[in-house]
Amino acid sequence: MKAIYSLFLVIALILLSMIGAGNLGMEYLFGVIIPYLAVLAFVAGFIIRVVGWGKSAVPFKITTTCGQGKSSLPWIKENKIENPSSTWAVTVRMFFEVFLFRSLFRNTKVELHEGPRVAYSSSKWLWLFAILFHYTFLIIFLRHMRFFTEPVPFPFEMLDRMDGMLQIWAPVLYLSSVIILVALAYLLLRRLLVPSIRYISQPADYFPLFLILGIVITGILMRYFLKTDIMAVKELTMGLVTFRPVTPEGIGVIFFIHLFLVSVLLFYFPLSKLMHMGGVFMSPTRNMTGNSRMARHINPWNYPVKVHTYDAYEDEFREKMVEAGLPVVKPLEETSEENAENKE
Repeated sequence: MKAIYSLFLVIALILLSMIGAGNLGMEYLFGVIIPYLAVLAFVAGFIIRVVGWGKSAVPFKITTTCGQGKSSLPWIKENKIENPSSTWAVTVRMFFEVFLFRSLFRNTKVELHEGPRVAYSSSKWLWLFAILFHYTFLIIFLRHMRFFTEPVPFPFEMLDRMDGMLQIWAPVLYLSSVIILVALAYLLLRRLLVPSIRYISQPADYFPLFLILGIVITGILMRYFLKTDIMAVKELTMGLVTFRPVTPEGIGVIFFIHLFLVSVLLFYFPLSKLMHMGGVFMSPTRNMTGNSRMARHINPWNYPVKVHTYDAYEDEFREKMVEAGLPVVKPLEETSEENAENKE
């Protein structure tokens, strides 16, 4: 039901844009006003979330490590990447985390066998399809930059040629379109078919998958099946980036559906789990050094607190403690001699 709810929500968004841009003639609303608002909401929401995380207190060293840290004993070998003790080592670990999904690559799954016996095994399929999805999404995003630039920079043209290098069909079939469909299908079926994953999945986990799937499918339909005037699309997108918006005729309703789903994704992004794109850089479990054996971490947000030490507590209640038979650090006789010396 959680998946069906998210699917129906995406279908409702498609119908809304289809009726609005197709039947009611609201091309300017769906082609100009909503995209502008979506970009503004994305940028503002992204900055607010990241700044909020940056202001959060980090009272303890909470690095997540799986290797030997730097020790004062010379014969213990340090694992510099898994348990970094310097800024350079943290940078290297963050590079592997951001570009190669290091923690996901080391992920393991738990299985219960007869006995009962618990077994741990490698789980690389999730890492593979996750990295395929993210990189193909990045390629598609960069490839679309040819619609927002004139003349088109050489890197975007080269990326477009490399993506369609197999020269299949006409127009050329992009490899990224096929790969991202396969990756999305795996990520969605994993949540639907694996009982343990389905149990913890919420509508917020299904909605972005269906939404991005809708964006990809409408893009494929627009390119290969429901032909769209590319020159008119280019005129609209260039008008958006130059702040001289126009809505040329003959674009087709499928384009406005595609653009509306992209706008919804931009609106939704700062409010969702997709913000891990920015949150990974702010995570203290990954961006802090594991140097607790070399330096004491003091929370900079701490404010002065008046404390009552045990010595002061015993000085205040020593006589009563002795009467009650409780042990004391300083006997009454020693305390009396110190008081006498202080008076002299």
